[in-house]
Amino acid sequence: MAAAGAWTQPKGQGQVIVKYEDMRADEGFDPSGDTLPLLARRRDAAVGLFAEYGLTDRLTLQLKADWQSGEDAFVDYEGRGPVELGLTWKAWRADHNAVSLYAGYAEAGAGRNAGYAAPGVGGRDWEMRVSAGRSLKAADRLGLDSAFVEVQAARRLRSDLPDETRADFTVGGRFGGHWMVMGQAFGGAADGGARWASIEGSLVRDLGEWSVQAGWRETVAGRETPIARGFTLAIWRRF
Repeated sequence: MAAAGAWTQPKGQGQVIVKYEDMRADEGFDPSGDTLPLLARRRDAAVGLFAEYGLTDRLTLQLKADWQSGEDAFVDYEGRGPVELGLTWKAWRADHNAVSLYAGYAEAGAGRNAGYAAPGVGGRDWEMRVSAGRSLKAADRLGLDSAFVEVQAARRLRSDLPDETRADFTVGGRFGGHWMVMGQAFGGAADGGARWASIEGSLVRDLGEWSVQAGWRETVAGRETPIARGFTLAIWRRF
């Protein structure tokens, strides 16, 4: 089985992922979902940290944070993005299936706390998320060592921005003993406002307890959101 959010970390084990993203946009979706050119190119770059640690076999502690910089037609910015701390609880586990529940608290920073908002706009957020994953029995028939699919749905309650509903989908497979390929889709809607949907493909190479990931992300649909695209690079460390 490849690790994913529906599967909690074993007690005393964890991982840290440091990820760099560089997104550029020359166009955006208007409130009707039509494509329009931006007044100037928008750039958003971030170095993000994701860490998780198994407090017990059923309870995993998670931390998310990043440092951002960017510019658009109206502002140049640099600063800390939101910092989020949360817990994932393994609600159910079978041989090939897993369901988990997550609750997290986030404190806004000086960067973009939402992709559709100006830098620094935001406050305190709470997020509730359910994740369901399945390890695929037919992986060997696809020429893979293992494979999985995962679906997540979340509700984010925000103090100074509209509340949001989010949904994510991930499919991944390991091959060749040290490689993993992943395809992901990220979508969301702010109450009464912005909509967004992005896809990302990436390749991961294991190097012992370390892994290196490279990928490409692109916005494919939305409203009141930039059409951003760019590369991602990450380093994973398991412990």
